[in-house]
Amino acid sequence: MNKNIYLVLYDFTEVGDAALNYAINLSSNVVNEIRLVHLVSNKNDIVSATAKLDAIIAKTEKSSNTEITSLVQVGSIFEDIAKIVKQIKANLIIMGTHGAKGFQKVFGSFAIKVITSSDVPFFVIQKDTKAKAVKKIIVPIDLMKESLQIVNIAGDIANMYEAEIFLVAEKHDDVLLSQRIKNRILIVRKQYEERNIKCNIELISGSGSYSSKIMTYAKDNEIDLIAIAYHSSSLFPQFDTFAQTLITNKELLPCVILNSKPASSVSF
Repeated sequence: MNKNIYLVLYDFTEVGDAALNYAINLSSNVVNEIRLVHLVSNKNDIVSATAKLDAIIAKTEKSSNTEITSLVQVGSIFEDIAKIVKQIKANLIIMGTHGAKGFQKVFGSFAIKVITSSDVPFFVIQKDTKAKAVKKIIVPIDLMKESLQIVNIAGDIANMYEAEIFLVAEKHDDVLLSQRIKNRILIVRKQYEERNIKCNIELISGSGSYSSKIMTYAKDNEIDLIAIAYHSSSLFPQFDTFAQTLITNKELLPCVILNSKPASSVSF
């Protein structure tokens, strides 16, 4: 059986504990290694930080098919995560978000900065996010082709946990835009049907931002996980409020987010 490697960014806080607990929950069905990663600014801190991590690992309950290991090295969370991902061949990164303040803490716009540093999917967890079974996954798409890049990853997660997909898009009054969205939905539905993944489709309408509509739908349908592709043409992508709103949502839902690559000019 192939082993997945989940990289958990750990900073000795309650948010780090939440990320670790969620990683353990994700590992319940599969053979996994969870690598707790802590970055320090001085090499003299490596030994003490490693000892603290190993003590946490020793008292952490996990399933028999999950191995938890530690990695402490000098580096910056904003510059070195991609290197570590390649170094340990991680399949997934799990990190927590903090509040609005804190030195070297991951939160809001800083989370976006970390996410855009790697091509590996991120699970973003809040301090009070509950580690529970993933049975319903919401996959929002939009008029940008890059939004479709999360589809396969969401499908993989759905297969792993026997979950169902809730594919949503914003309803448009414009005929051309409406048809483009419907074409995307047909493409995704076909992919999920070929993989025997149950897929519910909804065009959501109403007032407010797309992100607020997504969260209203998620709450009404008892969604367990949000799955999005991050794509922004902004010179300062950390100010992308859509992604920030979803990863720090008030319902405390975990969000798996992929930094999308530029799509080709071919139209769907």
